Amino acid sequence: MMRSSEGTVALARLGARRRRTSMRRIVTRIVFSLSALVILTSCGRVRSPNYYTLNMPAPPDPSAAGKMHASLAVREFHAPTYLRQGAIVYKTSPEEIGFYAYHRWAMDPRDFVTNAIMERVRASGAFAYVQAYDGSRDVDYVLSGRLEKLEEIDYQGGIKVQVAISAQMTRIATGAIVWSNAVSEIGDVNKRDVPAVVSEMNHAMQRAIEKLVTPLSTDWVPETTAAQTDKRTNDPPQPIR
Repeated sequence: MMRSSEGTVALARLGARRRRTSMRRIVTRIVFSLSALVILTSCGRVRSPNYYTLNMPAPPDPSAAGKMHASLAVREFHAPTYLRQGAIVYKTSPEEIGFYAYHRWAMDPRDFVTNAIMERVRASGAFAYVQAYDGSRDVDYVLSGRLEKLEEIDYQGGIKVQVAISAQMTRIATGAIVWSNAVSEIGDVNKRDVPAVVSEMNHAMQRAIEKLVTPLSTDWVPETTAAQTDKRTNDPPQPIR
């Protein structure tokens, strides 16, 4: 009887050990499975990009056309390929271009520049009317241009931004370029983050567009207006300067 009782106790202990070992294995498997799930979840999580836009103040109301009779169409501005890819650009040297993976433009910079320049030329009162270019020849002049630079600069000491724009105006009747201008603006960034960079790009863009457009209303006289003035005074037409 003693042996039978001892054998029963031994079997019970062996069964308990096996149950504990099995439980440990189950717990270990659960822990590993949860760890793997956490790793896979974190790896599969997609970071959403941040989108930015430039925001210029609205131009003043267009002045009265007065004696201005010439019409203007503004063609979409061009830009280098690297500025058309959507990502905000930075440069660590004059030759090396980088792109922010998660900081992008909400609007094609070419569209922004084209619309902003068209609005400011219209507000200047230098032309009887200003419209977007649609391929027709029912206007006197066509303004075209190029966004040369819109980038963060990280190699000149501190962080800066640069905006550069060029433009030219062609008379439809003759195909001659009657006006051109090119401007560049550089601004310092006081805070080391992308929103601060975009904010300074916005300020530099405002200054660049004003410098580009102002000569159209102050230093240039459309040929149609000049010709009409000469005709009224019975003087021979004068060449555009």
